[in-house]
Amino acid sequence: MKNTKLYPFERNRYYPGKMLVSADFQAEQTYFNNKRRFINNLMYGAGIVCGCGVFNLDDLSIMVESGVAVDGMGREIIIDSSVVKKLSAIEGFDSLQTEHAALCLQYKEEEVHTVYSMNTSAAEEGREYEYNRISESYRLFLMDAQDDPEEYMMETEFLTQLGLLSGDDYEVRILVPSGVSKGRNTKLVLEVEKLSEKDKSLSYKAKLQTPVFLSENGEHELDLCIEGVRLLQGEKLRKEYWMYVEKCENDTTSLVVKSGSVFAEIEGEEIAAPTGISVDVMLSAESPKSIVNRAIGRMSLEIKNMGGVKEYIRLADLFLVRTGTAYVIEDIKEQSCKNYIIAPAQENLRNEYLEFFEKDYDIVRTNHLSENGEKEKETAIAKERKPEFATGTLEIPLGENAKKGDIKYSGEIMHGLGTGNVYVEIGYEYITSDEARGAGVKNTIYGNPDLFKGEDTIGVDAQTAIKVLNDRGSFIVAAKLLKNVDSLVLTYRWVAIRFPSGNDLEEENSLKEMSIYTETPTVVLGTKDSHYFKVKFKNMEHCGIVYELTEPGSGEITTDGVYTAPSKEGVYEIRIYCAEKPVICTYAYAIVKKQEELKEE
Repeated sequence: MKNTKLYPFERNRYYPGKMLVSADFQAEQTYFNNKRRFINNLMYGAGIVCGCGVFNLDDLSIMVESGVAVDGMGREIIIDSSVVKKLSAIEGFDSLQTEHAALCLQYKEEEVHTVYSMNTSAAEEGREYEYNRISESYRLFLMDAQDDPEEYMMETEFLTQLGLLSGDDYEVRILVPSGVSKGRNTKLVLEVEKLSEKDKSLSYKAKLQTPVFLSENGEHELDLCIEGVRLLQGEKLRKEYWMYVEKCENDTTSLVVKSGSVFAEIEGEEIAAPTGISVDVMLSAESPKSIVNRAIGRMSLEIKNMGGVKEYIRLADLFLVRTGTAYVIEDIKEQSCKNYIIAPAQENLRNEYLEFFEKDYDIVRTNHLSENGEKEKETAIAKERKPEFATGTLEIPLGENAKKGDIKYSGEIMHGLGTGNVYVEIGYEYITSDEARGAGVKNTIYGNPDLFKGEDTIGVDAQTAIKVLNDRGSFIVAAKLLKNVDSLVLTYRWVAIRFPSGNDLEEENSLKEMSIYTETPTVVLGTKDSHYFKVKFKNMEHCGIVYELTEPGSGEITTDGVYTAPSKEGVYEIRIYCAEKPVICTYAYAIVKKQEELKEE
């Protein structure tokens, strides 16, 4: 392997009486050349400085414009005048195996200007003449595009990634800066990479929960969606999302793939993809420029050298149509492969051009607009108070061999009407056959079911009672069996009605009907999975939110609402309230199951 390392640097030391030979003069030139090239590589990188455009003149010929480039070793390559060549006359054409070729430019040295040698020993060896100069030039050559190794991206601490899908055919990931600036915009990138040669399509959908990050429509959530994508092996697809980072007191936040929101499909066949996973992001008061400068400046020289060195510059991709020994240039593309060096001398012109594209803006939270373009506003206090209703079904498990006198309980049920005085009624729900309709009919009996026994419809006799937890916005149902039963579950329909009392009215008037609620009050998670409890505000401005677990051993929850389930199964409660007005609160629940049970479901 060729040594492309330019350092350590060593220069001549002159002293009185030193005898100088050709090796000393060569060392002098090598020192200054390598020092300059080292600075070129470190300060400017590799790429095109100016010119070097590639155009097809006809179906067989191309023109390469004059220009300047710098290769991976920092050597300057100058095309002093535009050159026209038939493609078949360019080095490497006869070795092409595919119809997708890469046109490359490489630094070249050539010895020129022969002179008579004064070295008698060289003359005795048949070398009467020597070359007096070295001409710095270039060479153009062709290679199959697939043989050009992909440029190694130097690993830094700037980007972090969250793997969304990993398989034999595709990989899907989210790329995000590991540190972001509060009060600024930042970009998230959804990246899809094709790994195999098989022709397969990919569809992927998921919801990414983004505490502290706001999407363009003011939500703490992103809909990730890729449908029917087909890529070639090694090809990548990138989809960008711009977010606004809220100003907050937190030092870190997490991005969470919402549990149960993931759907992945390859060539029409659904596949398993991780859910409930998360990645941490640092929050900083520094400017984006400071964060980027620190990430780049921290790279050591060893890390930079790990990136490898390309001794040539890829100028363009050529797409050919070949039949035997004949060929036709179908297309030439430069944008996909060309890298331009940002030269300080072009800075003023660059800034002038950029003014046509740049506009400072922030993604901010706004109210939705009505059809006539005016902002809609929610009424703080309704003119007329009306009862609020909610309904649903509940089940009371009985287990096997339930006996007369046994008392069974439902779990705690959130009625969704908030805290305060709420009236709850339940009715026994069952199904009977209807001969006229030829199907089962669902019925619900509120009150005493004994009055309908003559219809032979009631299979379970039970006495029920309801306990309403006013301060929690929930209730629990108890059922006492009046006889032995064979059923395993009792099913009831519940109806909750909230009427405002005097105390409620006084409190609500003082708080102007302000409330908060979670978008998903109950979630099912696997052990150690994560979920972001997204809070929405009703009739109030956004304010600081506090999350807390009501019982020890319930897992962990961050200050911005990312909950991580414990390793133990169970139902765990999270209390969420406004930091400034703790009376405005709500509750969320996590049902934690083992990963094996979730897969079975």
